[in-house]
Amino acid sequence: MEAILVDCVQNSLRHFMYRNAIFMCERLCAEFPSETNMQLLAGCYLHSNQSYAAYHILKGTQMAQSRYMFALSCFQMDLLNEAEAALCPPNEPGAEIPNGAAGHYLLGLIYRYTDRRKTAVHHFKQALSADPLMWTAYEELCVLGAAEEATAVFGEAAALCIQKQYLPHGSASQSLHTSTEDRGLASSGNFCPGADDASPRQLKHMQGNNQRDIPGNYHGATALGGAASQPSNGGSSNISFYNTPSPMASQLSGVAPPPLCRNAQPNGPNQSIVTVDSSPRSTVNSTIQAPRRKFVDEGKLRKISGRLFSDSGPRRSTRLSGDAGANSNVSATMVVGNGTSNSSKYLGGSKLSSMAFRAVTIRKVQSWTNENIDEGIRNETFDDSRTNVTSTTSSLSPSGDTKSLEQEGTTIPISGGIMNGSKVISGASEILGLLRTLGEGYRLSCMYRCQEALDVYLKLPHKHYNTGWVLSQVGKAYFELVDYLEAEGAFSLARQASPYSLEGMDTYSTVLYHLKEDMKLSYLAQELISTDRLASQSWCAMGNCYSLQKDHETALRNFQRAVQLNPRFAYAHTLCGHEYVALEDFENGIKSYQSALRVDARHYNSWYGLGMIYLRQEKYEFSEHHFRMAFQINSRSSVIMSYLGTALHALKKSDEALVIMEKAILADKKNPLPMYQKANILVSLENFDEALEALEELKEFAPRESSIYALMGKIYKRRNMHDKAMLHFGLALDLKPPATDVATIKAAIEKLHVPDELQDYL
Repeated sequence: MEAILVDCVQNSLRHFMYRNAIFMCERLCAEFPSETNMQLLAGCYLHSNQSYAAYHILKGTQMAQSRYMFALSCFQMDLLNEAEAALCPPNEPGAEIPNGAAGHYLLGLIYRYTDRRKTAVHHFKQALSADPLMWTAYEELCVLGAAEEATAVFGEAAALCIQKQYLPHGSASQSLHTSTEDRGLASSGNFCPGADDASPRQLKHMQGNNQRDIPGNYHGATALGGAASQPSNGGSSNISFYNTPSPMASQLSGVAPPPLCRNAQPNGPNQSIVTVDSSPRSTVNSTIQAPRRKFVDEGKLRKISGRLFSDSGPRRSTRLSGDAGANSNVSATMVVGNGTSNSSKYLGGSKLSSMAFRAVTIRKVQSWTNENIDEGIRNETFDDSRTNVTSTTSSLSPSGDTKSLEQEGTTIPISGGIMNGSKVISGASEILGLLRTLGEGYRLSCMYRCQEALDVYLKLPHKHYNTGWVLSQVGKAYFELVDYLEAEGAFSLARQASPYSLEGMDTYSTVLYHLKEDMKLSYLAQELISTDRLASQSWCAMGNCYSLQKDHETALRNFQRAVQLNPRFAYAHTLCGHEYVALEDFENGIKSYQSALRVDARHYNSWYGLGMIYLRQEKYEFSEHHFRMAFQINSRSSVIMSYLGTALHALKKSDEALVIMEKAILADKKNPLPMYQKANILVSLENFDEALEALEELKEFAPRESSIYALMGKIYKRRNMHDKAMLHFGLALDLKPPATDVATIKAAIEKLHVPDELQDYL
């Protein structure tokens, strides 16, 4: 009876029939109330986005997988303290993190969101050491600004780690097991603690990363039949855990990662159940998913058509976008037993799939593992089209035992099929070569070295470059470079490649906002809402649409909805701050920016927003501090440098301000703001000739900017050249400046013949 119920639950999960799976699993737990069966029931609830149910089912359980799943449900319910206690019991300071790489990754997220950056970085690195294919761990390191170069992370050590997971240290007929040499490798740093607890396939099922899930049997796997957690009679105490994959592996192939139960041993009567997942001719398509974060950080807040004559505050046309986080949001691919991809599950919020924390959705990348299992024999492990991956893949050369395996054509049994040893080596090299290119591009983007990132992405093969995730990253890079037309083109191609993906769509909506493409923006917002009305990106696009129409109250409500759906989406908080500033509600604007920084301390857009508020409030010391913080994160932003120079000038640090303005001009020669501010500083220093020279040059870039002519009129007035002053004041008025500037210009005209030293007394 138990075996039949387990098979029924597995079959329901494979066919996405979660209600049926829950009902039948409840019958299973009622008849056979073991902890492993409770794990299966909790997994069914996690599949159906009911993390609160999994929380109550697993509360108080002790098995390693139970602790991990409980921590996952706590994380999704924002109970971070309980999640941390489940992974690292306070009364067991030396306890091993459950589930190896996935456990370290989840713990890294917990530390990140509790503002313990150093420890978070440590655990993300541990996750990558245990599983070099855990892409999202590298993404988190990039978002935190702590990532090493991709060539080092996805290099020789990573290749050895992957080969170690697949290649046996003995005859190919033996199952993979942990040897003394394995533990030596772990201690040397190539294999992280916890990795030797997991089967090779278990490491591939880890939560929240780009796993390559393979259906079918684990070699010697145990089905969840209630007796799986009991040691087999006569079993040796030092049996390799590679031979004893989790009893949850087949049932919860959709809940990543599968459980790691150190006490689980094969049990005769239940072993027949594991063949359920091994269906011939099944195909696996791997998917890659990302978090939030990142941090899609915003483009430069260029101010071209707005008011330059007076520094009256941040403009929506100078908005910086964010993510992320992106970055700050995490997703994980859920794969059911037959290897087909299920709805994505996200580590965050109160829902697992379609509710909260949808900052980044499935990144559709061409399948790297197109695995065909025919009559139990795997004919192809990797897609033949992989020959185009990158030229860097050849840098990895097999060494030692792996060379002999390649020469001998050794075959290794994996998931009910046979994989040739040489294919493991070449496949690992090709995958890592691809990840090196993608990883280096993403790392450079997070460092705001956007042109370098674009050059790296161009090295990708055509089939990978033209995928939704890569094109979105290209669009974000162009956005940071303030090349909105190129950014719009890249995002448009991303929409064509992956019309279902919301990756980068918040940034895309801001691009359309800057381009004042109201029709395209409206269409995009409606498309995103119809695709997923529970995604923060959809509501950010809708908010940008209303903001472009100057309906700031409605825009604010839409951005607040985005925050409600995903409280860890830093850019949504920032957009709320922009709207509060537009409504001159500076107090709430400050709170929104600070909320964004609590989610992502490297979200420079919010540092900039705070600096602008304090600049408008004439709190110049605070303003300088926040602009400096933004500048430290994004040292290539011309706009940030411009406003930092403005704050320094207000603090009577004119020499330092001029140096910063020169750097800003060199950083983006098409941006008129730093050149205008430089002229303004020169006027205050009474260097009128240099100021006029700068303004004459600036007229070539922005011939219809009224504030340029107004400042020129002010200079001519100071030099007692009243005719030229009147001419330029008149030109400024003809260009229809904002109402406040009109009043300033008219006041200057009325006092045209009044000496400057007497103006203060009038």
